[in-house]
Amino acid sequence: MTLGAQTTSGRISSDLGGEAGRLMSTNASPSAIKAEHRRSAGAAGDVDYRIVGRDMQFVEIELDPGESAIAEAGALMFKDTAVAMDAIFGDGPKTNSSFLSKVAAAGRRLVTGESLFLTLFTHQGLGKARVAFAAPYPGSILPFKLSSFGGALIAQSDAFLCATNGVTVGIHLQHKVMTRLFGREGFIMQRLEGEGWVFIHVSGSLVERGLADGEELHVDMGCIAAMTPTIDLDIIRAGSVKSPSLGREGMFLAHIKGPGRLWLQSHPLSRLSGRVVPADGDG
Repeated sequence: MTLGAQTTSGRISSDLGGEAGRLMSTNASPSAIKAEHRRSAGAAGDVDYRIVGRDMQFVEIELDPGESAIAEAGALMFKDTAVAMDAIFGDGPKTNSSFLSKVAAAGRRLVTGESLFLTLFTHQGLGKARVAFAAPYPGSILPFKLSSFGGALIAQSDAFLCATNGVTVGIHLQHKVMTRLFGREGFIMQRLEGEGWVFIHVSGSLVERGLADGEELHVDMGCIAAMTPTIDLDIIRAGSVKSPSLGREGMFLAHIKGPGRLWLQSHPLSRLSGRVVPADGDG
């Protein structure tokens, strides 16, 4: 199954999603395909997709008749005319959800700074149809097959871009006292649940760490892009650093403890905005 005309000279497997996408080198332009996946026969929640671009990426998902995808409001780049759009209230399409549960889910989304609604894209025609979603700022789009991670993944509060139908986008609250007081970005995170594909967006360069049981790591809270639910997270004071002039990043760090897998981004959006606003004020 072909998602688009392309000339390839090689493929390297990626394990981000278990049976995940393929990273490809090409003879095309720098904005050529960076990763693609072709569905496995009979795999639940599976779709064909490709991720295109370098610094400003988009993901194109190919839908069979009746298949759907969900995305954050405003993420759409383009769609075939056979793909219908519909706003859904709360954290994702659930046929057995009551109205009150949807209201509660929508309220939780407001806490993370997201819209009350997600957008549902459903292929209502024949043959194949495509829908594409663009990253909101420079960085990378990461594909995860949730069934490869026990059906759940924890991500930074604004990481979710889009997913196959059946994935829900809830919130994950850190329950420890220090995390509540000083966690900033890390206090409220997104909990992505389901069996299908989910696509998140991270900024800067990416590093993946696998942590053994009891293995520990100190991380700037804003640099946590995603982690498996088995990771234990708390906030600690950064050594003897006590000067308020160093800011909260200088005073507190995330204390990560395994087992689990962790994805870190080198330049979170909060760090970039902190540089832009003072520079704009100087002008």
